[in-house]
Amino acid sequence: MNIIAIDIGGTEIKYGLVSLRGEVIFSSSLLTEASKGVEQLLEKIYKIIEELKNEKTIGIGVSATGQIDGRIGKVVGGTNLIPGWIGTNLVEILEKKYRIPAVLENDVNCAALGEMWMGAAKGKENFLCLTIGTGIGGGIVLKGELLRGESSVAAEFGHIQIVKNGVQCGCGSKGCYQSYASMTALLRLAEEKIGKKLNGKEIFNEVHKNNIKYKEVVDEWADYFTDGLATLIYIFNPSLIVVGGGVSKQGSFLKEIFQKSLEKKVMKNYLEILEIKMAERGNDAGMLGASYLLLEKIK
Repeated sequence: MNIIAIDIGGTEIKYGLVSLRGEVIFSSSLLTEASKGVEQLLEKIYKIIEELKNEKTIGIGVSATGQIDGRIGKVVGGTNLIPGWIGTNLVEILEKKYRIPAVLENDVNCAALGEMWMGAAKGKENFLCLTIGTGIGGGIVLKGELLRGESSVAAEFGHIQIVKNGVQCGCGSKGCYQSYASMTALLRLAEEKIGKKLNGKEIFNEVHKNNIKYKEVVDEWADYFTDGLATLIYIFNPSLIVVGGGVSKQGSFLKEIFQKSLEKKVMKNYLEILEIKMAERGNDAGMLGASYLLLEKIK
């Protein structure tokens, strides 16, 4: 038996087959071509399902960008990255078309559940998950379940204000956490301080070579990241925070920078019980989390 798992991002759609034990049996990807709109996206989803669906398929789990009410499988908000996406009830569409159970949930919530099921948070029922990418995404897991909020849009950590009258954010506010601590923010800071456009890999490669200028950039960026993290620690008093996104590949090196920065900002009794872990499931986390939710729905 298997689950068709699909993870829809702004740039890429990752998809595959996941076993009932959480094994990724097969995976591939294709371009989202988000600007072409929701109808084009739906055609891509149908093509994936029809390629993978067989007599062993028990359901479809979808992780996706946007503010999503996972209880009904509907996109309820977010940016207009995919024209027409907001308002789409994908679960209703898929269940009517294929006559098998389906789920749809926000990508960071799915990543959190994927890490709980088969990754860095395995065995943990209470933790926070943050993903660092174009923005900063958040997920809250309490007693093994997502904290979705009253309108299903909880954990938008990226829009906590950390700098008054700061950098303009796409949400319309100024000084948002993600405007200073996302990967986008790191690249902007590096360009301002060093004078050239770089990608994340280039920046961290220079840091590993002990290039002082680059280390100062990463330290400043990490300091912004822990400004927001400190606020979350004081609110939730967690024992585990999982950090995902491309930077998670930096592993213990980056984790130690975060921990050192936090020591200056958070009281000792909060840090004594706190473990920061880098996400372990990478590109598979969203598919795994969506599959986990599908199994929960069937139960």
